[in-house]
Amino acid sequence: MIETSFWVVFLAGLLGGGHCMGMCGGIVAALTLNLPPHQRRWTIMLAYNAGRIGSYVLIGALLAGLAGAGLTLLAANPAQTALLVLANLMLIAMGLYLAGLSRAITNMESLGRPVWRRIQPLTARLLPIRHWPAALLAGALWGWLPCGLVYSASLSALATGSAPQGALMMLAFGLGTLPNLLLMGVFADTLRLWMQKRPVRLIAGLAVAGMGVYRLATLALG
Repeated sequence: MIETSFWVVFLAGLLGGGHCMGMCGGIVAALTLNLPPHQRRWTIMLAYNAGRIGSYVLIGALLAGLAGAGLTLLAANPAQTALLVLANLMLIAMGLYLAGLSRAITNMESLGRPVWRRIQPLTARLLPIRHWPAALLAGALWGWLPCGLVYSASLSALATGSAPQGALMMLAFGLGTLPNLLLMGVFADTLRLWMQKRPVRLIAGLAVAGMGVYRLATLALG
């Protein structure tokens, strides 16, 4: 089940490209604005994404480690099953949001805004980005941006009850988001217009929601 979850969160990150562009498009544009040579652009983008994914891995390890400590004090199996159900319900809600069929997920994103208000000013001090260490730090800070897709993957990490497994879960998710954000740094306008097309959003969103339905069915039958 854990191995399947790795693939599910990876594909959720990959198919959630439209949401990633909406959430992170501003920082990607700021990172690539007026950058000179092609090679330097890729260095900046890779450093930014390394920092962002590093934050996801840290979040996964912290949440799963805390959950593991809590599960030892509770009935582990029922509690873990409840977390898995919640994670998959969140995945379905995220898929419906990506498809443009529901905005319920935005209520969950508002929970992280108080923390983000404290972090965001730090990112502004790093702009304009000219060197990869600044891009790495900017990415690490932007990894804490309130995002329903990240929260959904975080719940899957939480349900593992193991810090290493939780870290790997969020690594899989982060790698899934990587192609879209790397390409956006080079083909920003073309890719954004394509991902915003109604059929593309609908197919990607329903695919993400379908993963949540599949995993719920697997839990029910297993």
